[in-house]
Amino acid sequence: MSDNMGAILDQIKWDPQGLIPAVVQDAVSKDVLMLAYMNRESLERTVATGETWFWSRSRSELWHKGATSGHTQSVREIRYDCDADTLLVQVVPNGPACHTGRRHCFYRQLFPQAEDKATGARTEADAAKHPAATENDRGRTVASQERFGILAQLESLIAEREAERPEGAYTTYLFEKGLDKILKKVGEETAETIIAAKNNDNDELRFEVSDLIFHLLVLLRERKLPLDDIIAELTARHVLKPQGKFR
Repeated sequence: MSDNMGAILDQIKWDPQGLIPAVVQDAVSKDVLMLAYMNRESLERTVATGETWFWSRSRSELWHKGATSGHTQSVREIRYDCDADTLLVQVVPNGPACHTGRRHCFYRQLFPQAEDKATGARTEADAAKHPAATENDRGRTVASQERFGILAQLESLIAEREAERPEGAYTTYLFEKGLDKILKKVGEETAETIIAAKNNDNDELRFEVSDLIFHLLVLLRERKLPLDDIIAELTARHVLKPQGKFR
């Protein structure tokens, strides 16, 4: 380990047990996947191997995420907050982060609470029966109020499908078939968009462009390229360089 890295680790404010909470975030969709704890050794191993290592408080031992399940997490970036007492670990997950098989651990909703007719509260059984609905509701209220919030919702849902692979889902089928199948669909939807435009049929064009955008988002997820990077590229071209490519 470099002297610089050692100096950075010396700045970390470990708790009395020598631990620090680590918030694990999907580097592509930006969804929060899990919260775990690291000690100095697990953080050093994370940096050295490029995969997440944690300290298990219940077992009192180091824990390599995905060592038994295969659901490892490739680290893209690690940040620490202004007080140096919390880590933000951005990863590309190789499968679900939660031991339940869900994409992330925050599938139970506390507020705003969706009430059921019998008890007036969301039940554990309801969350188990409808994990996708529970997850889709979580944290998307703000995004849905934005003009293009649906793109963020779709990016998150596609990431969920890639991780959990629910049987019968079309997006699961695309990911299981792989890049060539996804590219074929992008090509097909591009051609159908062109045909719809040539037909002067805006209803058909709206439908085909929607299909094209969806398949492009699937492609971005397959390649682990965040939609944020596309937005940043557009911003750089149009705002930062106003005389650039689109002028």
